[in-house]
Amino acid sequence: MSYDSWGPADLGGAARTELPVVPVELGLVLEDTESGWVGAVTRIEKSGGMHVMSLEDRRGRSRSFQLGFGFLVDGRPVRVGPPAARRQPAAPARTASGSVRVEGQRAQVAKASRIWVEGKHDAELVEKVWGDDLRLEGIVVEPLHGVDDLASAIAEFNPGPGRKLGILVDHLVQGTKESRIVSEALSVRGAASNVLIVGHPYVDVWQAIKPSALGIAAWPVVPRGTDWKTGILEAFGWPHESAEDIGLAWQKLLGAVRTYADLEPSLLGRVEEVIDFLTA
Repeated sequence: MSYDSWGPADLGGAARTELPVVPVELGLVLEDTESGWVGAVTRIEKSGGMHVMSLEDRRGRSRSFQLGFGFLVDGRPVRVGPPAARRQPAAPARTASGSVRVEGQRAQVAKASRIWVEGKHDAELVEKVWGDDLRLEGIVVEPLHGVDDLASAIAEFNPGPGRKLGILVDHLVQGTKESRIVSEALSVRGAASNVLIVGHPYVDVWQAIKPSALGIAAWPVVPRGTDWKTGILEAFGWPHESAEDIGLAWQKLLGAVRTYADLEPSLLGRVEEVIDFLTA
């Protein structure tokens, strides 16, 4: 082919690719290609003859956009059209953590970053309240079964950019054994900027459940020297002689937790801080 053949041509027969039109609806997750903003549709309104939608990101921040071109759904370019001719629900559904529920979106492949918690009960509580959010982010929660050798565990994990750790520690109070362990762990090579260790003030994560969710005025006081879980179950009048008794009791307690509103703010804030650290 010579350069002489270049010139005006009839392109009328060339195939054209039409972007799919996606009707806007509450809960739809969109990415604005110009700004990179990702959020779920939380409000749709008509102003000056134009449809405008509000996109709320996972941190609760909102921005308004005009419907039309320049958006992605699951990584695919689309044109966002007016809402379908049906009544919109009053508000988007929420997950147990209070986030906008994303319907029909698959969980991401697990990332290298991890959340570590002190034990099986901690992991189950985090999963029950934040599990939907974490699956969308591709973040896995793993139990540590104690933090006495936390520094060695972090060194073995080998943290770095794109391979971060968020760690939730029980009874992290100034001057305690746990605070000294955390200080040593943060000095491990690679931990700076790649490891975040936070904690709640409770002896056990059970206490992070609000007493009101259990129908009691307050958690019982366990005498010093008595195993805390055993003392709690004895005060409740529940079986407490074996590991099986403790496991069954925990399932009853966990069953009382339905949403983030059933947990103490001192735990909620720390878990959200860890999730933000790993997904920023």
